Amino acid sequence: MKRTLPLVLIVACLAAAGCGGTGAGAGVPVTTGDEVAVKAGSSAGTQGGSGVQALPRFRGTVVTGRDAVRSKVRSSWRRGCPVGPVELRLLRVDYWGFDKRVHQGELIVHRDHARRILVVLGKLFRARYPIQRLKLVDAYGADDHRSMAANNTSGFNCRRVSGTSRWSEHAFGGAIDLNPLRNPYVTRGGRVSPPAGRPYVNRARRAAGMVHANDAVVRAFAAAGWRWGGSWSGSKDYQHFSSTGR
Repeated sequence: MKRTLPLVLIVACLAAAGCGGTGAGAGVPVTTGDEVAVKAGSSAGTQGGSGVQALPRFRGTVVTGRDAVRSKVRSSWRRGCPVGPVELRLLRVDYWGFDKRVHQGELIVHRDHARRILVVLGKLFRARYPIQRLKLVDAYGADDHRSMAANNTSGFNCRRVSGTSRWSEHAFGGAIDLNPLRNPYVTRGGRVSPPAGRPYVNRARRAAGMVHANDAVVRAFAAAGWRWGGSWSGSKDYQHFSSTGR
């Protein structure tokens, strides 16, 4: 005789997003219009009926619409830059803030790196690595010093390497500065940028948002082929990750 599940089990099964099916929470990429969305599984689930709720799932989107970037880089891009808006991609992602809450932020990188960086940000989310701010540098008038002083994490910015005529890796969409106040740039001569980051030159500290050698942040970027400025000889750029290592 064919057996049927009791009604209460069917309801519970549906509430848990399906009995062994592939629902929206199964980690399958979802495509909607001009956006490619990726959902990463949570790092903890409901435990054996104990009522412990799963952690929030990471939501990340690469926006690929023709004009998605153009209106976002009015200050950070200009004619003569090494890449054009059509070569850039806007990422909208969830991140853990310093307030231990989930926020949504934006980041712009080159299209060749967009999906890999989306995966990196998903790993940082699952590791609960905190980011104080994740805004486009245009929110600060494309002024890198203002963005760093606000401890803002940013990507693309068409600018030169400070004190040189050479394009920064940020101008190619191939670099990200992560929590720059907590991970300052320190020259061989001891200059610190941003200046308010001086207390964090001591890398023995373990304050929220700091990056350390071989930690989850460095490993996540390394898996994507990006290298960390904190491993440079001489000057150290603890905030800086790039696809070229420069």
